Amino acid sequence: MTIITISRGTSGGGKELAKRVADQLGYRSFSREELLATAASEFGIGKEELAAAGESKPGLFQRVSLKRIQYIAYMRAALCKEVKKDNVVYHGQGGNMLIGEIPHVLRVRVIADMEFRIKAAVDQYSCDREKALKFIKKVDEDRGQWAKSLYGIDWQDPSLYDLVINLERIGVTTASDLVVTAARERFHTTPESQKMMSNLALSSEIRARIAANKGIEDIEVEIKADGDMVTIEGKPDSAAEAERIIRVVRETPGVREVTSAMRTRTSGRHHSMREFE
Repeated sequence: MTIITISRGTSGGGKELAKRVADQLGYRSFSREELLATAASEFGIGKEELAAAGESKPGLFQRVSLKRIQYIAYMRAALCKEVKKDNVVYHGQGGNMLIGEIPHVLRVRVIADMEFRIKAAVDQYSCDREKALKFIKKVDEDRGQWAKSLYGIDWQDPSLYDLVINLERIGVTTASDLVVTAARERFHTTPESQKMMSNLALSSEIRARIAANKGIEDIEVEIKADGDMVTIEGKPDSAAEAERIIRVVRETPGVREVTSAMRTRTSGRHHSMREFE
């Protein structure tokens, strides 16, 4: 059983590849657009607001904002819930960055040269060549800044992927065969990788619940899960905020033990505790 993420550029053919791979393997396929809707519904946020938080370009000296941190928390939690049982193909931005640390995730990047993408955009959006080229360049630039701002990486770096496929040269049929072969032969769920997935799912769920709490300014809070034991690190603004964070963690289903190693920002003191359910 495998999880497959396909990172696709605009009009690069990634959506078609995802559908074909899912059909061949008998997997479920879903897109970033569907994930946005799921995350928005799950955490009570407007879909447009959530999308804007992840797509807006940062200023030259802008720090990563709370909204962007919340975006990552919501999207990772929603994606973990979708893929926890494996046998899925996710296509869209950021899948490999959200769950790529899991060993049975096959990370695929789809590329194509500009002429291929322009022709696809002209057909898809019924526009002329000049408008298609301008649109593709803008989206590529925005996505590059988006990935740098959110994750601190260059999303086009080939080392972030297990397979990089040029669809113009190889074609969707051959590309699909390559992905399916890799999934079947090399990327199997093991007890160890399933535990990693379960830990990530729980920590992501908690992180998203903290992000959704209106009374918490949580920029530097980090959650680590090991089975039903959870550790909280970071710098909340006050002891009262640290208590609110602990309460959210404690009330999350699946958590038995909570350990806090937070240091409050205002006092500089450690807010440490260990609690069992």
